[in-house]
Amino acid sequence: MAEAHVAVGFQFSVTDEGIDVNVNLEALKAVFNSGKRSWIKKLWRIKNHLHTTTYPASPLSWLAVLTLVTGCLLGGMGLAVSLVQKTEDNLLPSGYFEPPTSTYVSTIIFSTLLWLAIIYIMRYTLKILLSYRRFMYEPRGKMSLLTKLWMLLTKVFCGRKPLLYSYQNSLPNLPLPSLDDTMTRYLRSVEGLLDEEGYKRMDGLVKDFKANLGPKLQRYLWLKWLWSSNYVSDWWEEYVYLRGRSPIMVNSNYYGMDAIAMKPTFKQASRAANMTMGLLTFRRAIDRETLQPIMLQNLIPLCSWQYERLFNTTRIPGLETDKLVHFTQARHVAVFHEGRFYKLFFQINGRMLTPGELEKQFQYILDDPTPPGEGEKHLGALTAGDRIPWALARQRFFSSGINKVSLHAIETAAFVVVLDDEAHEYDQEGERDQTLLDMFGRSLLHGKGYDRWFDKSFNLIVYKNGRMGVNGEHSLADAPVMAHLFEFALAEDITTLGYTEDGHCRGPAQMGFPPPTKLKWEIPGELQKIIEESLTTANGILEDVDLHLLVHNDFGKGQIKKCKVSPDAYIQIAMQLAYFRDAGKFNLTYEASMTRLYREGRTETVRPNSKESCDFVYLMESEDATKEEKIAGFQKAVDRHVNSYRDCMCGKGVDRHLFCLYVVSKYLEEESPFLKEVLSEPWRLSTSQTAHQQTNKLDIRKHPEHISAGGGFGPVADDGYGVSYIIAGEDMIFFHVSSKRSSPKTDSLRFSENIRKAMTDIRQLFDE
Repeated sequence: MAEAHVAVGFQFSVTDEGIDVNVNLEALKAVFNSGKRSWIKKLWRIKNHLHTTTYPASPLSWLAVLTLVTGCLLGGMGLAVSLVQKTEDNLLPSGYFEPPTSTYVSTIIFSTLLWLAIIYIMRYTLKILLSYRRFMYEPRGKMSLLTKLWMLLTKVFCGRKPLLYSYQNSLPNLPLPSLDDTMTRYLRSVEGLLDEEGYKRMDGLVKDFKANLGPKLQRYLWLKWLWSSNYVSDWWEEYVYLRGRSPIMVNSNYYGMDAIAMKPTFKQASRAANMTMGLLTFRRAIDRETLQPIMLQNLIPLCSWQYERLFNTTRIPGLETDKLVHFTQARHVAVFHEGRFYKLFFQINGRMLTPGELEKQFQYILDDPTPPGEGEKHLGALTAGDRIPWALARQRFFSSGINKVSLHAIETAAFVVVLDDEAHEYDQEGERDQTLLDMFGRSLLHGKGYDRWFDKSFNLIVYKNGRMGVNGEHSLADAPVMAHLFEFALAEDITTLGYTEDGHCRGPAQMGFPPPTKLKWEIPGELQKIIEESLTTANGILEDVDLHLLVHNDFGKGQIKKCKVSPDAYIQIAMQLAYFRDAGKFNLTYEASMTRLYREGRTETVRPNSKESCDFVYLMESEDATKEEKIAGFQKAVDRHVNSYRDCMCGKGVDRHLFCLYVVSKYLEEESPFLKEVLSEPWRLSTSQTAHQQTNKLDIRKHPEHISAGGGFGPVADDGYGVSYIIAGEDMIFFHVSSKRSSPKTDSLRFSENIRKAMTDIRQLFDE
């Protein structure tokens, strides 16, 4: 290994003839390259820091300001002369500099202060501009004069060539809604769920909360809003994700699936190599901040904060709470194959391996006949079981010796690559078993319970027939950010890197690199028992998963747009109709909306179930309602949903505010019947749309087969459904529907068919 070469790069011995010096030039070259690489990274960071801290201006603008001030002085402009003289009198030590040196120094100081003031004014102006939200509520094609002026000013102040984090200091803070507004929105959101008596009771709880405990909690929360960059995100990460003691497999982690309409290669090692290279290219873009920030309508930047921890990050188990640990550098990936863990360097002697060289490294692992060490095969089950046993085992068995070294290799890796021993496929013709995609999704979601490292930021899973996907840890980033990463890497894989005719990676592949290192473990009987107990827990969870993938190819976004409605709203209202037909009643529904228009924003909950959506469902199920009445009811439900979604994006949601009030009440040891009831309500229908086309590398209009099939997650409630969907171009929508087999009330296949029927029934309303 490179480290070993460096260790023996310089040796000397003392003999009778003197000192014998032995220098290994290759090793010294490796040391030089390592230092060179380190300094290049430091220079990149310094350059990016200067660019980001001065944005929307630039470091060179300081020279422009200095030139302007100097010109004014030489021209004898009275104001400039006066200000420079005041700078000299007040900021320079008396008699320290002689003229004209004192004039030069004071000119530089004044120019710098003026430059910083201009930057602050520009940044504050941009923050005010980025706080404008009226444009989101205006009808398409009917832009107000105020919005047109705002767009013009925003384009002027946004500057050119932004880096990934250029806008972070200019993004507005997430607004704190008033207590009255949140209570009003909450009551409106449950109108369709409660009968008259239940609504009156809830209205009484709301009035009591507003009159007594609510204002006190709001005042404390206002102080947090005033002090922090985002009053929600840190508590959301800690209390929703990291403090949970139940297994994160299925319950928290989610998955993303390959582009199933095409397969660029059948070779497992080749696909793993190209995808690894694509992911590392994305990592380099993050490190150098050359990745362009996502822009809403090519104008409004979204927060890029979540990208910081996509790589080199792991979740460390604790007794009371887990913690996320991010490592600044990683030159290797951890690889799992047939019960064995390996450390594979993708950067050796300062050079990135090519895809062809990575392919040979992965092939070495596939060909390695070495069996797993004693107890090693099921080691990953520790990350799939309950958190407390894993935390205790980590403290006791992995805090020293060879186990500590091997665990450190996994936790400090850029990510984990799983070379799976299964093959998964998609039957496009529909002639074979339609459960193939279901098994594919289940494998990505939970695998065998021991063949994923669920604590890692993400696992790249590559199957032996060339199919692949990812499993992501949820606490560090939300699915749209992981989807951006996955889409970028997929584009690199199939459009940039590519494969030879026989399925191998393109490009040169030098020989002679050290092979991947098999990690070693010492697993005593007591630890093996803990591992098997965790595996038993994991098996109980994964065997209870009922997952079905609905390929809705009857129609897609193209047909929905002909109805002149939002595709997302169409799908959400259709799911309300499907759920009512499935369960015979309405239930609280969760849809994730992003709040990344604000600094460090993550998500807010849209509540798709509304009085308007319930009224529409009743109309659809009524034999007496006319087609016109149903269309009118559908339009009202859609309008209500679209406005609710916009409110959530603009920081005017209900659930994150109530969640933070609840956290404050716990800190103050105050009990609120209202908050206790609201926060304990189960989300029996939890939904999310998978974002795509976040990069311009894929042209899905020309190549619709390149789009991913999306991804999914487990159900939130024991007797509920989890539904993730992706609008895959103009003619197809993928639905990933999950539930629990142990619940007699749910059936994922049944609900999928209800979704299909509801989608069709609504479309038929608009058929001429």
